Amino acid sequence: MSKNSADKLDVAISINDPTSSNTPTDTLKHRYIQIVFAVLLYWLVSITMVFLNKYLLSSKDVKLDAPLFITWYQCVVTVATCGLLGSLNKSVNVLSKFPSFKIDLKIARDVLPLSVMFVAMMIFNNLTLKYLSVSFYMVGRSLTTVANVVFTYVMLGERTSYQALSCCALIIAGFFLGIDQEHSLGTLSIFGALCGVASSVFVALNAIYTTRCLPCVDKNVWRLCLYNNFNACFLFLPLMLIFNEVPTIYSYPKLFDLSFLFTMTVAGLLGFSMGYVTGYQIQITSPLTHNVSGTAKSYVQTLVAVVAYAETKTSLWWLSNIFVLGGSGLFAHVRAVEMKQKHSSNTSSDNNSHVPVSK
Repeated sequence: MSKNSADKLDVAISINDPTSSNTPTDTLKHRYIQIVFAVLLYWLVSITMVFLNKYLLSSKDVKLDAPLFITWYQCVVTVATCGLLGSLNKSVNVLSKFPSFKIDLKIARDVLPLSVMFVAMMIFNNLTLKYLSVSFYMVGRSLTTVANVVFTYVMLGERTSYQALSCCALIIAGFFLGIDQEHSLGTLSIFGALCGVASSVFVALNAIYTTRCLPCVDKNVWRLCLYNNFNACFLFLPLMLIFNEVPTIYSYPKLFDLSFLFTMTVAGLLGFSMGYVTGYQIQITSPLTHNVSGTAKSYVQTLVAVVAYAETKTSLWWLSNIFVLGGSGLFAHVRAVEMKQKHSSNTSSDNNSHVPVSK
């Protein structure tokens, strides 16, 4: 049953059942409260996670130059959380749909290509956040939509409409205008900007490989999350050795400090929670509303960062943000309209195919 059907059923029960105290107005009000709660929860978890990761990666209080270790720890926390929730799924009703903690090495091997993309995405996400300001983080990683269009054509053979490509052009213009303005303000890290481009590439690849690997885990997102992070825990280990982070970690004086470990663990739990709050927002609203909410959240995050860090930005810098956000929002709208038209066209074709031919 669709969400709209469920809503209609709730309204019908409220009208027909004399014992029910709920009215259609009450049901609609409850629906609005659910939507507002879902959006605010998504914003809160997402924005808090970005600022907390920024604190861990480049704060003068932490002073730990080991971004791979920080990311690895968050993957360990995710696997541990999956294990805990999986062990409670039979005793706690709320967790009844959460999969039991079980590692099948064959499935782990099948998911490995996705895990490689996932690890690369996580690394470049955090390096972008480490070397760019939080206020520029959104623009720095704004080419994800463009990369998605490129890879869906190269790997899947899917073409993109000229309207959607025009939206991509607006995003690209905003990205380069933002780079120019960050440079003029003296706050641009070229390495950070390159990491942002790499992050966009691997976010797009991660989305494509996620679609490919979901059948390996019976299309269960939480099982995919478990196997992805399980593989990542091992993939990060040689990388920490190659990039010589082990001596830095070993000599870090706060490694077993409770405050540091608490902050690291909270960051890991927030990362795990993002999967839930994203799915919850889509379930309560729609994929399009989720995209619009994500775009609005990015702008709020930028505003909060500018105020929190007392930054001064030029008019053109703000214009670059408007280009990126506008292009992203318009792209989501264009694709939604195209999907609706395609669905209507397929429905009409199906209906026509069942019309009896007169003799």
